[in-house]
Parts: sequence; C-alpha cells; structure tokens
Amino acid sequence: MTHLYPLIDNEVNPYRDNVQGKANEPITVAGLLDRSKLTLGSTYEGGKPDWTLEEIYMRLERNAPRIAIIGGSSDHPAHIMDYQTSARAAIRIWQNGGVPFHFSTPVMCDGTAQSNQGMSYSLQSRNAVAQMVVNQLEAHSYHGAFVIQGCDKQPLGVVSALAHVDRVRRNRGEAPFFATFAPAHVLEGGSIPADVIEELEALAKKAESEGVADVAVDLRDTMAYILQCSLNTAFQGVFERAYERGILTKEQHKYFEMRLAVATCDGQGGVCAFNGTGNSSRHLVAGMGLVHPAVELLTDPPSQRQINAVLDSFSVMINDERYGVANIVATNIKNAIRIHSASGGSTNLMMHIVAAMLYAGYKFSLWDLDRIHHLHPIPDLFDYSLTEGRDIYSLAMQCCSGTSRGMETLVYELIENGVPMDQDAPTVAAKTWKERLAITRSLQAVNVKNNQVILSTPRRGFSGVDVLKGNFFESAVVKISGMPTPQLNQFDDKLAFVLYYENEDDANRSLLDSSLLSKIKEQKLFEHDHLLASLKYNNEPEWSRIKDAPYEELFDEMADQGTLKIAVIIAGQGPIAFGMPEMFTPMQHINANRVMKKLATIISDGRYSGVTYGAAIGHMTPEAYEDGGIGFLQTGDVVHLQLREGRIDFVDAAQLLTGKVVHEFEDYIKEERQSLVTERKQRMKNRQKMVAASNRMYGHTDAANGVVPIAVVEDAVLDYEQDILLLEKNIVIK
Repeated sequence: MTHLYPLIDNEVNPYRDNVQGKANEPITVAGLLDRSKLTLGSTYEGGKPDWTLEEIYMRLERNAPRIAIIGGSSDHPAHIMDYQTSARAAIRIWQNGGVPFHFSTPVMCDGTAQSNQGMSYSLQSRNAVAQMVVNQLEAHSYHGAFVIQGCDKQPLGVVSALAHVDRVRRNRGEAPFFATFAPAHVLEGGSIPADVIEELEALAKKAESEGVADVAVDLRDTMAYILQCSLNTAFQGVFERAYERGILTKEQHKYFEMRLAVATCDGQGGVCAFNGTGNSSRHLVAGMGLVHPAVELLTDPPSQRQINAVLDSFSVMINDERYGVANIVATNIKNAIRIHSASGGSTNLMMHIVAAMLYAGYKFSLWDLDRIHHLHPIPDLFDYSLTEGRDIYSLAMQCCSGTSRGMETLVYELIENGVPMDQDAPTVAAKTWKERLAITRSLQAVNVKNNQVILSTPRRGFSGVDVLKGNFFESAVVKISGMPTPQLNQFDDKLAFVLYYENEDDANRSLLDSSLLSKIKEQKLFEHDHLLASLKYNNEPEWSRIKDAPYEELFDEMADQGTLKIAVIIAGQGPIAFGMPEMFTPMQHINANRVMKKLATIISDGRYSGVTYGAAIGHMTPEAYEDGGIGFLQTGDVVHLQLREGRIDFVDAAQLLTGKVVHEFEDYIKEERQSLVTERKQRMKNRQKMVAASNRMYGHTDAANGVVPIAVVEDAVLDYEQDILLLEKNIVIK
C-alpha cells in the first residue's frame, strides 16, 4: 500500500518555468531509480518500472514533492551501506508520487582525524556541510529531504542546513521544508582476540616482574573495555609507557596495534557503539522530533518496510508549516536538551544545539541551553557502560527485539520522574509525542529484564553537561555527570596547580612522558609554600601529618595520596587559533595513567566529547587567541575547582601564602604578563598556518554562541518560546 503525496501547495515551482531544468533533471531521476532497482535486485518491491522521462517531467511540471536523499561519503564507516538505504528510499518516494533525487556530503570521521591535522577541520566541517546542503537544496529547489544520518559533525550540520532552508523559504513565502532522519545502524563493538588477550596478559605480568606495576594495572583496565576505535588510543598511551620502560619493543607495539585495529570494526560499518558524539547526535536528533521510531536504533541497515514507514509519514506532513524543520526543532528544543542530559550526551553537542537553533532563525546561546537544563532537575537515566556490556549496540538490540522503544522509552521515564516534557510538540512520525506515547507496548524501561541501558529509577538526581563561570573566563563546559560521585568528590572544591601547555602537541608529548611528575618535582614547578597551602585546603589531616616534610617527600606523598591536584591547561586550541580540535588524545593519555588520572583535570579552549577521570573542561571563552584569560595562565598558578558550584577561579598567590583562598584575577596580572601573551599569540599565528587558510574560522561566533558564521546570528531574531506552532492543540504562538 502506498501513501500518495499531495502536490506542493505553493505557486512557486521553478521547474514549471525553467526549461533548462526540465531538460536536466529527468535523466538524474531516471538514473537514480534504475540504479536503485539494480542495487536491490531480488529484494526490489514494486511493479514494472514506470519512471519514464515523460512521467518524471509531468511530475515536475505539476509540482510533485521533490525529495532529496542526503547521504554521506563512503569513506566514513557510518555510510558504507548508504547505497542500499538510498535505493530503498528512492523507490518508495517514487511509489508515493514524489520525485527522488540523491546527493552525498563529505563526512569527516573524527576517529580517523583524531591525533592528526584533520582534527582542526572537524568543527569547521559542520558549518561546511550546512553550507553545502543549503547550496544544493536551494540550487535544485528541493522541497524535502530523507537524511541518512551518520555521526561526528554531519547530523547537526544537516539539521542546521535544513532548518535554515525552511526558515529562508518561509521568509520568501514558499512552502515549508520538510525532512526526516534515518540514523545509520549501530556498529557492534569488537572483541580482543583470545590469543591477543593471552599475549597482553603476559605483557602485564612482565611489567609486574620488572617493577612497573602501574603499566600492568593500566593495561588490564584498558583490556576490560569493549573494543572500540577510541579504545585504541588508550592502548596507545599504555604501550608508549611500556616501551619507555623497556618492556615492549617497537615491533611488538606495532603488532598489538595491528591486531587490535583489525578486530575493532564490523565490515558492515555503522555508528560506533560508544556513547560519543555519533550516538549522542542520534539521541539528540530523535529528541528534536526528527527521527521516525521505525529507524531510530537498528543493528542492521533499515529494511524496505522500515523505510516505507518513515517515508509514508510525509503524506501528512507536506504543506503543513507545523512540520517545517525549523518549527519542529524549536518546539522540541526543551525535549532535546533534556534527552541529551538524561542520556549522558556528548559535550560537543553543547555547541551544536546552539548552532541548530541559530540556523533555524531563533535567538539562542549556551546560556539559554543552560537555563533549560536547570529549569528542572534532570535525573541520570542512562546506565551506559563499556566494561559491563551496556553500550549503544546493546540498546539497539533491545529496541530491535521489541523490549525497548529507545528515546520514546526515555521520554516516558523522564515524565514518570517528574520532568516536564513538551508532549504537544510535532514529530516526523506525523504525531505528537503524546500520541506516540499513547501506544504503551514495550514503552516502560522495566520491559528490559537484563542489562538495562535506559532506567526507570535514576542512578542519581542530576545529569548532563554544566556551564562554568570564573574570574578569568566567561564560559566553559564540563560533564561532571560522567564522574561517579566518589570520583567527583576527589576533585570538587580543590585547589589545583596549573600545568600550562600552549597547544595540544606539547601536551601530548609531555603527558606521554612517564617521568612527568618526577620532572615537575625536580624543577620545583609548584612552589613549596603553595604546595603546603593547597594541601591544607584539600586535606587538612594530611597537612598536619606531613607539613614538615622536605619538598621532595611532600610532593611524593601528595601525588601518592591524590591530594595534589593539577589543572592541565591546553590553550591555543580555540576556533580561530586552530579550528577547535577535540582534546580526546591528551584526555586518553591521562585516563591511561594510573597515577596522573587521580591528580589531573584538563582545561582547554578546545573541544571535548567525554570526560577524564578528573573532569574535562573545555569550550572556554574567550579563547586564548582572542586574549582570553586562559592564555594568561602559566605553570605554577593556582586555580580553585568548584565543580558543583559551577565555577573555576584564579587564586591570588600572595593571599594564599597567608592561608587565605582569595579569588582575584586583577588587571595587573594581565599587564604583568602581556609580553608573555604577545609571544604566545605570535606562536599561535605561526602554528595557525598548519591549517588551510580557506578553512579557518574567522568571522564566526565563539563557543558559547555555537561557532557559526556571524551572518547566521544576525538573522536569528525569533523567540524560541513564542514564535512556534504546536500540533496537538493546534496552537499557534506568534
């Protein structure tokens, strides 16, 4: 049974009046449909092909819905099965009376770009994808889109583009732009081969026998995780330390690297199963109401039946401005933020949420996001674990088996826990959330009997990414919800010594140095009196016990007991300075070091998607390149970490020597260090040349405002709470 689409109810029809387009486009449609039938082979579901050039022409002439199937480049694992999904979509669009088209965007794989120059292009690629998609949709006058959603920056880049096109079309008085997203299936995590496990265990025993037990402990900890591409970076840090200690040769290192790499990814591709930016984007876009439940969480590419369910919904959505992408995003923004929070979403998305709203034409910033986040406590309802077999692939299996409904289950459990969700908001299932939740089958989290990922009883009463303020910066973000409470207690309300790096390369080299702490101690980079003062504040009983110890003993005791706290500052990584790369690698180097991870918090104007043991604080504004306070810090400074209070403050050194913790970052510090900062900025400018000039993010907003082109912000004038159209009650708020 097909669901015939209505014609576009608008006088604008570029094809009717464009002779050249009438000549060009029918052959692309016929070619797509021919290839689709060939691709599907025996699985093709349909009658004898009727897509003649004449019929295509007449549909274009009549203003039948022109629907773009938007895929991604096949050099990204999430998109290697796009050919099959796009073929099924093209056939169904045609059967429903539409006109299918297809194009793909480049999609950067953050895993591939990680630890190399490509990371400086990752964030910029989101805006580039948005620009490319807008170009294509506007140039070819498409009315709607079926998006094969990948991971990294592609999903929110496309959301931003479609919302932007919808807003522009509405401003011009044209038909609303409609769309739906079909996320790529979840890639099953790999397993370390049995013989490699034996060899790694032998390496751990060798480390123990040669007096480097820390390497053995960290190696066994790393082996406990489900094998993911991100885990290979953690192994890399342990292997480097093992090599430095002489218990592993370079040849053995490369052997282990190869064996782990080839065992990691399934040949069918998909979005990696850890809850990083890829799957966080999946949850977020679903929370925005843009994903049909039939395809939300799959373990294989979608079937024809599933794709039919998605595309058939267009028959209700076409011509209805309530289903325009910009309106769907705005009406669902509170739902999306609460889902992102409750599901332990990626820190990266703090910028992407803001960006999507700005592209949709709404005034919005990090502070609006933070306000929504804290309007009502959002409980932690996601029991995700890579060491206990509860990754996103497990959740997808639960959805495919019919025991969970994914984000619908999460929305239900949030409501049950008293969280206000906007149930009258429209979704691409051509239903409100209220209508979707009225179907109760498999809705409750308790339907999953084993290995629950989504919970009904919260793990704790708070979740999500928090926005920080401080006396030397305006905003930063931290995912303290990713830290278990005992771990959070180890770092909250503590004085930490700054260990300053001008860039990530310097930080990586230093953090891989197994003698880093010894070098800090030998060079006395942290003053003795300040060590004592920090110890007294962080742990007064320990201060009473060892306050008279010599410097070396004091330092060692504080490091061993974890009372020494270090704020690893990585500056010069902001959008303008270096493209705002993700600080995943230094984060993993710290996580893979048993001693350092008890001591270190990372603070950067670069990006993060996850957490370190001691918190990953990023997206700091203003960035160092823009004379932000982070660029004025230097090794040996003291900062006060107040994670639960949402602050990090620079501590006055002179006052600290008197036993007082005074938060002062006076102008005289900037004056005193101006020459140092000038030298640093010149080095940043020199390093900036490593990034292609065409892709540097000048003329963009900062991280608190989405890192979007200035022109986008200037056009974002609507009120996201007033200028919206709801569905269930037919409310028009203008």
